Amino acid sequence: MEIRPVTSDLAEQLADLMDAVAPASRCSCMYWRIGPDYRKRLPLENRNDLLSVVGAGPPPGLLAIDDGRAVGWCQVTPRSDLPALESSHLVEGLDARSVWSISCFVIRSGHRRSGIATALVEAAINHARSRGAQILEAYPLDADLSSSSSFTGYASTFTRLGFVTVSRQESPRPIMRLDLSEAREP
Repeated sequence: MEIRPVTSDLAEQLADLMDAVAPASRCSCMYWRIGPDYRKRLPLENRNDLLSVVGAGPPPGLLAIDDGRAVGWCQVTPRSDLPALESSHLVEGLDARSVWSISCFVIRSGHRRSGIATALVEAAINHARSRGAQILEAYPLDADLSSSSSFTGYASTFTRLGFVTVSRQESPRPIMRLDLSEAREP
């Protein structure tokens, strides 16, 4: 498996992954970009908008590719690229430092629980660091507090990789951070 930043040459594989995985086929990771209004749009509009973001660059995330097929996606961008995240009262910004966010995962059915999310987080750490991020932030679900599925990942994955909980504005969904100036490469 290889993990690559999503650029135009991978747009078709990203679209295939989004189309294959519900609820990603509905939102195409546009929730944090446009907010709940993504629900008022056709799924194709959301997918095409994500592909427009890919085409405009810089890469809005990472794609895990196995045998030529996209099996996982992780949206990792500067927090400021995600207006609905910036204005959310559930995961409010904590300070003015250069924060990047891991805000969404999509893992193809049949490939879950195989380490893809962990590999994507590890790659996201390196990706954000190489682009000058000071802090990498995530909003995973704490499975000890909720049995719900999670498009934002699970807290246990982030804890294993050195992230720490810095705020818990919504009980089962902590804000977790990794200080990239102090963290070693995974």
